[in-house]
Amino acid sequence: MIFIHAIILSIVEGLTEFLPISSTGHMVLASKLLGIPQTDFVKSFEIIIQLGAILAVVVLYWKTIWSNKKAWKPIILAFIPTAIVGLTVYKILKQYLLGNEAVTLYALLIGGIIMILVEVWQSSRHPGKHSASRISKESDSGHGQNDGEVSRIEDISDKNAIIIGLFQAISIIPGVSRAAATIIGAMLLKTKRKTAVEFSFLLAIPTMAAATGLDLVKSNFSFSSSEWGMLAVGLIGSFVVAMFAVKFLLKFIENHTFIPFGIYRIILALIFFLFLLR
Repeated sequence: MIFIHAIILSIVEGLTEFLPISSTGHMVLASKLLGIPQTDFVKSFEIIIQLGAILAVVVLYWKTIWSNKKAWKPIILAFIPTAIVGLTVYKILKQYLLGNEAVTLYALLIGGIIMILVEVWQSSRHPGKHSASRISKESDSGHGQNDGEVSRIEDISDKNAIIIGLFQAISIIPGVSRAAATIIGAMLLKTKRKTAVEFSFLLAIPTMAAATGLDLVKSNFSFSSSEWGMLAVGLIGSFVVAMFAVKFLLKFIENHTFIPFGIYRIILALIFFLFLLR
């Protein structure tokens, strides 16, 4: 791995961390295209630079983080299942799953199909509710139309927060997408689309901070000077790009469902299956 690889992967991470298309999956596939061997350092790099993207959320949402203390409880409760699963299967994840192109592609494909099915199912239950105009209207108003949807993070119940955390725990599989799992989980539990997205953003802070810390401890901070340099490049690059990606997603969901992301995941997985992993 060289510095240009670090720059490319940081851009990929920043663009995809908060979109429901799997940042880890994209870095695994990008590494495949670039011919980067899946060494222990590369696997650590793919985990650690996610912290740069998370810092973008801290910067953009610092007022919410510090002023809305009631939102901390559901975030902490949702983090607990992932922490337990992460500590339990860390070795399996790093040794067998992270860097596994086949696992990543199956997860992207299946996740894309599920995303589309969930959106279609919700539309069938509430005809017209998820049309572009309705999404825009509800996003602007900041509350639901007496349909029982949760419109504030602090109103997410303890039970639902833990369930969303269980959804997030599934994303430990590369290609699933932490963002997709948490957003879909929250929406299935009657959380408004924008609220689900913002909850996913904030839940990423303790989740990825813990993942980075765990990997650094397990690695004994034993990186060479050039590897530390590449980590620095990756952190800065992912931070800058993620600032734009977060703003893009918030704007996108004002007038769109997540179906385009589901279609993208399916197409990407099929392309790699047909042309690169034969």
